[in-house]
Amino acid sequence: MTGTKPQHAPQMYFPVVDDVLHVGGIPLPRLAQRVGRTPFYAIDRALCSERVASLRAILPPQVALHYSIKANPMPALVQHMAGLVDGLDVASGSELKIALDTGIDPARISFAGPAKLEGELTQAIAAGACLNIESQYELDNAARIGDLLGIAPRVALRINPEFELKSSGMRMGGGAKPFGIDAEQAPDVLRQAAALGVDFEGFHIYSGSQSLRLDAIIESQSRSIELAIQLAGESPLAVRQVNIGGGLGIPYFPGEQRLDPAPMGEHLAAWLPRLAGALPQARLALEMGRYLVGEAGVYVARVIDRKVSRGQVFLVLDGGMHHHLAASGNLGQVIRKNYPVAIGNRMNAQNDAPDSGPASATGPLCTPLDILAERMELAHARVGDLVVVFQSGAYGASASPAGFLGHPAALEVLV
Repeated sequence: MTGTKPQHAPQMYFPVVDDVLHVGGIPLPRLAQRVGRTPFYAIDRALCSERVASLRAILPPQVALHYSIKANPMPALVQHMAGLVDGLDVASGSELKIALDTGIDPARISFAGPAKLEGELTQAIAAGACLNIESQYELDNAARIGDLLGIAPRVALRINPEFELKSSGMRMGGGAKPFGIDAEQAPDVLRQAAALGVDFEGFHIYSGSQSLRLDAIIESQSRSIELAIQLAGESPLAVRQVNIGGGLGIPYFPGEQRLDPAPMGEHLAAWLPRLAGALPQARLALEMGRYLVGEAGVYVARVIDRKVSRGQVFLVLDGGMHHHLAASGNLGQVIRKNYPVAIGNRMNAQNDAPDSGPASATGPLCTPLDILAERMELAHARVGDLVVVFQSGAYGASASPAGFLGHPAALEVLV
């Protein structure tokens, strides 16, 4: 396998100068020195801004764009995104605090998720955030807390539609789900909302995420808008917002292609006249997380040891699945596949050493699941070199079991 160039695509968003990856305009070894230690996540703020700007360019100006904090709740990143988008969507009391700390108008914050605690409901109602109601019980509870506070809770109904987002990595709608109110139950809940005197915003219809099929996304959006119009016709309350989620995915694995969202913008523009006619007070909103920040981030770990076991090369790192569960394949993959990985300070090096060949990058945990790259063609790495996992801006540190075995947490920086 000598002479084989490493497989590090997709990394075209990050330039390579003199064999070294640059993140946020900083050479990776220098960035590692500034951070102070490995492992760490680095998010390129300019790439996040560019992604938002590119979406703004194809979306009708009447369509609101929200950032879903669960994709990456790093406070510095959320602060940056709050200045770029029209709203922030949260899924816990902790995320709500992060959103409020940005200084954004609380009216631009929405709170989704099942099993909201009483303290979280109280926090959201007092702050003036909009609650995406997941059940009749949650609606009753929110109204009761609002009465105690003397505040009419701002609410939207999260709807579980009969359809799902086809070919999505995570299907959040269709069939029996713990999320949202079944569409056929929504008219009764709407009547109860009117009786309770809540401040009704509209609907949140989220059918799935991480889809790389634009035709499926467009179909889901059409069905979501049609459903919102149908439910509004049965509602005693005026609809002021229709949030149809996002669903746009990013490529992680060989053979996957980036989406061109331009046809989605044209499709939504074609829907707006009908939506305005049926729901004259409603604004259409898209909610995205991974698509806005996922490709703007890298995870960086250092090679602590290089060993050969019965002919197989192992790069043993100071980071692993406890920091980046998704890259290890243990956050939903049925068959493990490699994220794009490279040796960040040897981006164009050849595999010309005597013991070169496919290498596996493994972490410090006492489990065979702790794998960040399995038998990949990588540049010949030495102790001290920096291994980079691309597509790491979303569902990284906060979606990983950082406490397992007590190793230090990964640092996070916005550059």
